[in-house]
Amino acid sequence: MQPLSIDAQTAIDLERYPILPELGDDHRALMSRIHAEIDRDGCCVLKQFLTSEAIARLVVEGDATAQYGFHNSALTNAYFGDDDDSLPVAHPRRRFYPRSNAFIPGDAFGEDSLLRTIYSWEPFTGFIKAALREDNFYPYADPLADVVINMAHEGNGFPWHFDTNNYTVTLAIQNAEVGGEFEYCPKIRTSTDENYDVVQNVLDDLHDGVTTLTLEPGDLQIFKGRYSLHRVKPLYGKRPRYVGIFSYAEIPDMVGHPRRVKTLYGKVLPIHYERQGLRADNLLD
Repeated sequence: MQPLSIDAQTAIDLERYPILPELGDDHRALMSRIHAEIDRDGCCVLKQFLTSEAIARLVVEGDATAQYGFHNSALTNAYFGDDDDSLPVAHPRRRFYPRSNAFIPGDAFGEDSLLRTIYSWEPFTGFIKAALREDNFYPYADPLADVVINMAHEGNGFPWHFDTNNYTVTLAIQNAEVGGEFEYCPKIRTSTDENYDVVQNVLDDLHDGVTTLTLEPGDLQIFKGRYSLHRVKPLYGKRPRYVGIFSYAEIPDMVGHPRRVKTLYGKVLPIHYERQGLRADNLLD
């Protein structure tokens, strides 16, 4: 990969999005807008957050690291868990759907990666923390899942699921020719209630609170994916879909469950066993 020609500060369109506190009234107006959208929907999208040069650079990174992507097709439930035959057949934990895509893991993105450079830029981290208004806010400590690219090809998709980490920030890098819309149901569960009845309604297409987003290259999405059920619809065409994912958690040192890590990245590291079960809540993973 060629050396970086741009850094995080020049990659972000700071005129459109004054994320730095020293930008005064413009910054405060931006944060007020973001807070209102997250409070309402558990989600905020900042259109054209990145410059065109940055988008082009990230497409190059996606192409260059695609060889490290772990492709997996499997049946999964919303919790990436096992079947439990003690529960009724219609229970959400017993509802499995096809999942087919690939994740390029965090260890594929070194210091020359613009994606990792943006994630590691302290003003960007401060901006995301302020956007979420979280006192307890840490970079996700999982070396495979802190910074990744979700890569999907024709026919791929991701069924309804919850995230392991509390906060997920995504950068749309490259869309497929058709499809790949992001759908979500905000605030389906809480830190103390799985709310299975509502989850079951979503799975049965009986829930009227589904929001559909079409994200374009350069868009930044801030999303509380641990509490909002969400999916990516199937996509079509020869061009792969690239979405960069930045992950954060409300406790330090948190990593993914070994089973889920193995499913998504095709490998497990010692750290995943050492920190297994380290969570701020008792929700299913």
